[in-house]
Amino acid sequence: MVETIDPKPAYRLPGQGFFTIFAPFGMLLVKEHDKILFRKKKQTLPIMKKIVYLLSLALFMTAAAVAQSNNAILFTENGEKFQVILNGVLQNASPETNVKMTGLIADHYKCRILFADAKLGFVDFNMYFTEMGSEVTWNIKQNKKGEYVTRGVSSVPIAQAPPSQPTQTVVVYSATPVAVAVPPSGTTTTTTVHQTQTTTSGGSSDDVNLNIGMNVGGDGGNISIHASGMDGDMGSESSSTTTTTTSHTVTTTSSSSGTVVSNTPPPSQPATIVYVTGYNGPIGCPVPMNGGDFEQMKETIRSKDFENTKLTIAKQVLQNNCLTAQQVKEVMGLFDFENTKLEYAKYAYDHTYDKGNYYKVNDAFEFESSTESLTNYISTRK
Repeated sequence: MVETIDPKPAYRLPGQGFFTIFAPFGMLLVKEHDKILFRKKKQTLPIMKKIVYLLSLALFMTAAAVAQSNNAILFTENGEKFQVILNGVLQNASPETNVKMTGLIADHYKCRILFADAKLGFVDFNMYFTEMGSEVTWNIKQNKKGEYVTRGVSSVPIAQAPPSQPTQTVVVYSATPVAVAVPPSGTTTTTTVHQTQTTTSGGSSDDVNLNIGMNVGGDGGNISIHASGMDGDMGSESSSTTTTTTSHTVTTTSSSSGTVVSNTPPPSQPATIVYVTGYNGPIGCPVPMNGGDFEQMKETIRSKDFENTKLTIAKQVLQNNCLTAQQVKEVMGLFDFENTKLEYAKYAYDHTYDKGNYYKVNDAFEFESSTESLTNYISTRK
């Protein structure tokens, strides 16, 4: 008794693509997408021959599928041990210096090289295969800047690739993370402290503040000089020492669920920045304008001929900036008219860093009535 082979329309190998099998016009065709892999005339065969025929066909299809996978070899130039993560999945359980991965059926992967030495960090790169059925080798090395990078070494067809080396770790690509050997539970913390010391010498031992005021009238003038911080020992030498200490902590925590390595420095303490020396009063805005920007602002205002234009520019700057009381006072000195100074002083109050020092702006007024008007306005803003 004989039977006519009438194959199913499609087969799929585990982990591979679909192969279509059909028999048009008395021909048996095996296709992968649009590529014909096998062609044979349809005929009647005894049962045993049918079985042998189907097994041979399955082996042929398996071989064709294997030919479409890739191998990847990664090794470090200086022997640093590492683990490989492909598309977010760990491939080798223990760190090695040379890892070969087989069964890579995609043409590219996101790859991370995770060094066993946490101080070395990791390297990310895109693993591309220009031709399927290839074995590609990458070298992991340091560049001239001391940074770890990957460099392609070779690419050959798998059929022509040399056999795996005895010292080489071979893993079959898996979308499931491999089991990782867990050391005894516990936490190990290593802290490295770096200390920098700076010594400065020379100059006077005390700070000297010297203020000179000069008033010249029609019939004469007077000069006043005020100095502070002088104790009579003008010729003494001084030295100061600044010591900066930083620490870096590496913490390894092991438990039954795995090992976590933390290699991040402790959060840095925010530096204390003093914008107005000795001021501890209420703050009206976060950061006052720096000296360079403030001088440019004054020069822009000073270059304008009309009072209204000057006032408009001064207000525009305050919409996105903050000033100190002393800076507000200096801007007021750029105006010619008393009412302009008063209007700007009222507007600038809510944009002043050291509101507690706002009394200083009164020195820019010529009339007491302006001072009273500003005081009354400020009382309504509290």
